[in-house]
Amino acid sequence: MTRLSVNINKIATIRNSRGGNIPDVVQAAVNIEKFGAQGITVHPRPDGRHIKYNDVIVLKNVITTEFNIEGNPTDSFIELVTTIKPEQVTLVPDSHDAVTSNAGWNTIKNLSFLTSIVGEFKKNGIRVSIFVDPIEEMVEAASKTGAERVELYTEPYAANFIKNKESAIGPYIKSAEVAVRCGLGINAGHDLNLVNLKYFNQNISGLLEVSIGHALISDALYLGLEKKVSMYLDCLK
Repeated sequence: MTRLSVNINKIATIRNSRGGNIPDVVQAAVNIEKFGAQGITVHPRPDGRHIKYNDVIVLKNVITTEFNIEGNPTDSFIELVTTIKPEQVTLVPDSHDAVTSNAGWNTIKNLSFLTSIVGEFKKNGIRVSIFVDPIEEMVEAASKTGAERVELYTEPYAANFIKNKESAIGPYIKSAEVAVRCGLGINAGHDLNLVNLKYFNQNISGLLEVSIGHALISDALYLGLEKKVSMYLDCLK
């Protein structure tokens, strides 16, 4: 079975919009694990607009499944990750003002840089995954960095799924075949949801893990509203 890692950034975004600690990011992570997820993902950014560095430190002490920290390997990020020592770090080439991850690494152009960063994390016993577009050459170059996995950027798949799912999945099947041939494990993430996830999982051989946040947290709002409205009405009877 492919593992589900839940990205809790959106929960932190709601919290930060009002200050205080509601909703409680740590309690959310504990509950998500209790409900069956096999991992928790966070993506701290320099501006702290959702998950903050201190959240990462606190979460390390409560997460009992797999902890995956995503981010651009700046000096401060590297220091955070090597201090926390999560099970996995996912390297993402985000600019400082990126709204969300929107492209994978050019692993050919950045081969030397990524090899150095991967070595630093592996020296600390941390599994490394590199965020890549579904381009066979980029997957192959990622394998030369020493990383154990790649995370396939799935926004293009999600965007084209409704139009033509066979065409949408094509580049990912080919990229996955290259990854397996190069000895890389395969993760995937970005805009996967209840509509397109099953088909992706069924067609990507060797898929180990998906990281899902925005869609899952949004669905939780829809699916949980009926119960919560009822509970508040009960208080007013």
